[in-house]
Amino acid sequence: MADKNVVKSKKANRRRARVRLKITGTPERPRLTVAKTLKNVYVQIVDDVNRVTLAAAATNSKNVSSEIKSDMNKTQTAEVVGKVIAKLAAEKGIEQVVFDKNKSRYHGRVKAVADGARAGGLKL
Repeated sequence: MADKNVVKSKKANRRRARVRLKITGTPERPRLTVAKTLKNVYVQIVDDVNRVTLAAAATNSKNVSSEIKSDMNKTQTAEVVGKVIAKLAAEKGIEQVVFDKNKSRYHGRVKAVADGARAGGLKL
């Protein structure tokens, strides 16, 4: 019997491969990718054709940490990151993106990033 963490990791890796086969970012509609750790959420807008990162935000970056209040939980801070990435995308002239949830399920902090990006005016 395999350890339950090993099973979770294998499922996550299969999910990541399945998602990346279906999703690519173009210059017209780049990829919004979300990565998370136990403490932080990292979001990037990537053009896969030209292999360029167009914008990035994270909970521990300077432009986001000024908007995070000390009484916010991790889900609320993830929503703030989504709003910041939408603002950065608007400055670069990006209106539509393809959402790449990476290996995570569309739930909790990943969903909060997507909701924050939508609230900021980005079309997913």
